[in-house]
Amino acid sequence: MTAERLTPAYRIKLGDTVVDSTDEPRASSVVALIASLDLDARCDACTLLLGGDWGELPAVGDEARIELGYAGEDLAVVLTGVVAGVEQGLTGTRVAVHDRASLLLRTFADETYQSKTAGAIVRDLAGKADVDVAVVGDGIDFPAYVVDGRRSVHHHIRALAQLCGFETYLQPDGKLVFERYAGGKSVHVFEHGEHVVEIGRAERAPRAGTVEAWGEGTGRSGGQRWAWLTKDFSPSRGTAGAGGTKLLVERPAVRTSQAARTVAEATLDAIDNRTVRGTLTGSGRAAVKLGDAVRVVGVPGEGVDGVYQVRGVTHRLDKRRGFVTAISFRSWG
Repeated sequence: MTAERLTPAYRIKLGDTVVDSTDEPRASSVVALIASLDLDARCDACTLLLGGDWGELPAVGDEARIELGYAGEDLAVVLTGVVAGVEQGLTGTRVAVHDRASLLLRTFADETYQSKTAGAIVRDLAGKADVDVAVVGDGIDFPAYVVDGRRSVHHHIRALAQLCGFETYLQPDGKLVFERYAGGKSVHVFEHGEHVVEIGRAERAPRAGTVEAWGEGTGRSGGQRWAWLTKDFSPSRGTAGAGGTKLLVERPAVRTSQAARTVAEATLDAIDNRTVRGTLTGSGRAAVKLGDAVRVVGVPGEGVDGVYQVRGVTHRLDKRRGFVTAISFRSWG
């Protein structure tokens, strides 16, 4: 790489103000920036500390867009959302930006869906929150599924993803993804001694080797029989795995044996994938996003090299450390 390509760059839009460090090279208007993306967080967020030369400050509710990268390269969109908070001080202004998952968190609905797939339900719930969808898989076919207004649309979408064994998150452009993880939309290589500053990996025994899932129905989906209660739950039972500790899972929404098998398999996969987790830190890599994978290469010792699912990404940009990316990962498959 050339020295120019190693110069961190950003393009930030807050309300009507756009500051592009590649277009107008000058003393940085951004003192510090931390963008946190996480599959397990309620929403992705970015905190910016702005200098006094920023210009017109944003207001809560303004549209926001964060792009990062290096001078001489195309910048990557990291987060699209809205300004959630503005805190002014003597030495600068702190601005909090949340992605559009915040709309899902503030939306509540009371609906009963009949003969709908999980994907169809998610599309409808996202529409109620005015959130566009990018990719939505079908998932489980529910004879009936109840969405109650005590919990947000965000909670219900997460619950459906867990039942189906799907991941759900918002892309950098703010569109919703609801699908099974299949090895990463992109695989980013991190080589020891070149890209990796620090790495840690931990392995633990799985909490269960067998999962048995139960529903509350008769196990029949025809007509209106999904609503029947029963003393015999075996027709709506599903299992996955063999041997080891057995984990029992009961979910009221599961009304058929096929759905129960899907829930059992999804639960066992999640258990197996949690056995290996880790973090790595390296030079800034704005292209790494949720839904991707990382390939770790050349780390001393056995068992560390491999391909892992990206679970979280934190981009940091400041005057002291420059542009740094930290990634949390776990095993997959």
